Amino acid sequence: QVQLVESGGGLVQPGGSLRLSCVASGSIFSITTRAWYRQAPGNQRELVAVITSGGLTNYAESVQGRFTISRDNAKNTVYLQMNNLKPEDTAVYYCNVVRAGIRYWGQGTQVTVSS
Repeated sequence: QVQLVESGGGLVQPGGSLRLSCVASGSIFSITTRAWYRQAPGNQRELVAVITSGGLTNYAESVQGRFTISRDNAKNTVYLQMNNLKPEDTAVYYCNVVRAGIRYWGQGTQVTVSS
């Protein structure tokens, strides 16, 4: 089992920045990928960014150039730095990891971009 706890969400004005964190605990060895997803009201959950165990990253087109995913293995933490936030980025953001073919999810953290 893997437990994930996200933090860092909140209310921010358009153009602002936030950094989300996700701390993993439990059976964290052999995690292959770490990712951030988001889900806005009425929408399906969508992939925002992913980082592999080898450090390769990939982003949704809508956040390319504004968001950065990174990890700190010593702290078992994955981050999502979000810059130049837009109202359409408003959603609940979920941390996700894959280990032994099983997906694990955090509880989600709300990000609201509004003036």
